[in-house]
Amino acid sequence: MTEAIGVRRRSFASRVVGRGSVVWRMDWLLFGAVVALSAVGTLLVWSATRTWSSIEPTGMAKKHVLNLLIGLALYSAVAVTDYRWLRTYAPVLYGIAVVGLILVISPMGSTINGHHSWILLGGGFALQPAELMKPALVVMLARLLAPTSEKGKKKDRPRASGLALSVAAAGAAAALVMLQPDLGTTMVLMATTGAMIVFAGIRKRWVGAGVLLAALAAMAVWSLGLLKPYQVARFTALIDPSSDPRGVGYNSTQALVAIGSGEVFGKGLFHGGQTTGRFVPEQHTDFIFTVAGEELGFVGSVTVVALLGVVLLRGVRIARMCGDRFSALVSGGIIAWLAFQTLVNVGMTIGIMPITGVPLPFVSYGGTATFANMTAVAILQAIHLRSRPV
Repeated sequence: MTEAIGVRRRSFASRVVGRGSVVWRMDWLLFGAVVALSAVGTLLVWSATRTWSSIEPTGMAKKHVLNLLIGLALYSAVAVTDYRWLRTYAPVLYGIAVVGLILVISPMGSTINGHHSWILLGGGFALQPAELMKPALVVMLARLLAPTSEKGKKKDRPRASGLALSVAAAGAAAALVMLQPDLGTTMVLMATTGAMIVFAGIRKRWVGAGVLLAALAAMAVWSLGLLKPYQVARFTALIDPSSDPRGVGYNSTQALVAIGSGEVFGKGLFHGGQTTGRFVPEQHTDFIFTVAGEELGFVGSVTVVALLGVVLLRGVRIARMCGDRFSALVSGGIIAWLAFQTLVNVGMTIGIMPITGVPLPFVSYGGTATFANMTAVAILQAIHLRSRPV
């Protein structure tokens, strides 16, 4: 009997960590890069908030760690589930995200830092539905753009109806986000939608038509004055931030000063003058890359970008291994979302992108953004686990 128990124990252990198990087949490089970015982000949040946290010097960092722990719990739960359920429940997830955006612009919503983007939950916690729309829109578009024929065979190209519904779904989400207003998240949603439509394999002439329509829509938004004055000012400040260094160009100017002062190896963690003096606004969220530039220098900044690059490259690898069009589109959408958001966040701190409220994935402070990012990478992990042969 003892021998039988020993056999069962060995069998259980082999199922958990043995060859062919979830632990064995997991993409540990992807997971390791996410954990490393989260650890660096925690240190940067601590440095950026220790001189002004209303709780205690480590208060914001502790709250960030709590958000990360919740995010890792979500990661673990999503990664071990069958990703194919996403196709079934994509409309439900998208509908929940839409309801959240509607609630934000209702009296239930709250304004923080000029954006009416939050639902206060109490206890110092808040929910930002726009972040939840990112993964919801990705899986919804993948469902619409990856239909199957009546016999269950995959089609090479998306149906016209699926393409039209995809544009409508993305347009509705973007319109609700712009009502907050949140230009940065709207840009991320539109870029992700455009990338997924291209990944779906539509004809080149339709891609050209879509680019033309997007350009015309952008010109219409600009000419009709649909953007807020401060949003227009941020675009114009991109051309010459030094023209108004104390006004619309202040953020860009101070960000460049902070990053440039770090030189090669930085001033050392917790020793950045710009960070300690709070010269750069929102340094724990949108401008956290400036903390890395000042305190960790060029080497630290490149390390952060390289870790983000690892996440994206592993995502590309997973997308190439997918055995069905739906999972390939989901993977491609997540990669496009994280890549574009990284480009915008890092770009605005070095003066090549307009200032928008977009956090740096896995690094910036933020609960809902952390949950959305962790869920997205967990979906990649789930796809990897079921695409890789045992």
